[in-house]
Amino acid sequence: MPQVPVAQLKDYIGKELGHSEWLTVDQERVNQFADCTGDHQFIHIDTEKAAQTPFGGTIAHGFLSLSLLPMLSGDLMVVPEGTKMGVNYGLDSLRFIQPVRVGSRVRLGLTLIDAHEKNPGQWLLKARAVMEIEGSEKPAYIAETLALCIL
Repeated sequence: MPQVPVAQLKDYIGKELGHSEWLTVDQERVNQFADCTGDHQFIHIDTEKAAQTPFGGTIAHGFLSLSLLPMLSGDLMVVPEGTKMGVNYGLDSLRFIQPVRVGSRVRLGLTLIDAHEKNPGQWLLKARAVMEIEGSEKPAYIAETLALCIL
């Protein structure tokens, strides 16, 4: 994560921080997520049954798509200089717009919305995260994420 002086952090508010590399969401990843969460609904893991649905095949779990956020945003998000660690502080909003079909490529776009010192040495960062699906006008989701940076 790029670190910037605290005094310059406000300069990034409202600016797009960039896009991640494309990532292919494959069936193995979806199956592993199903095993981790116990969510084995056929639409995620049974290619034959899922082919008979309006999606035409298996789709990633919405929360799998969301769980890719830390990995995809790691090189994009700016944090205050001197940050020793960052922790997930939650979401202000999340909307799943359309499912990610297995085999699709996704990437994350990130825009810093707000940055303020919550407590001495603790900065709360709010970002707008949009997971794009290659070849689609609609994103998989739009989320407002919160991260707490501890200096």
